[in-house]
Amino acid sequence: MTDSWASTPGVRKGMQGNRGRDTKPEMAVRRLVHAAGLRYRVDVRPLAHFNRRADLVFTRAKVAVFIDGCYWHGCPEHFTVAKANADFWAEKVRRNRERDVETCDVLREAGWRVLRVWEHEDPAAAAERIVAVVLGSEDQA
Repeated sequence: MTDSWASTPGVRKGMQGNRGRDTKPEMAVRRLVHAAGLRYRVDVRPLAHFNRRADLVFTRAKVAVFIDGCYWHGCPEHFTVAKANADFWAEKVRRNRERDVETCDVLREAGWRVLRVWEHEDPAAAAERIVAVVLGSEDQA
């Protein structure tokens, strides 16, 4: 193993298997939003000049949806401290949370509505919230 952040080869292999998109929570929400008749773009930058990608982007309504993993984004209900390399992972999650706040701020300043959904949330409730915001935004346009 060459200069890896992982504490063991097994941990490294497991972490490499984590998906960046099309996760189970994301797919569940996407299916329900699509079934409600809304169309969206997947895993794209809401702002071309800003290097952040949203999970679902409704360009006309200017709504960006992020489906956040409980571990990676420090969920107040489910986040647990890593047993190995605890300092590294605590700092990583802290930076992720800072970046999440910055992303929301930049998008809102550009006139976007931002929704954040935790992976543990009920997909039906999350989809209902997304549909309400997108349809409400389109009515205001």
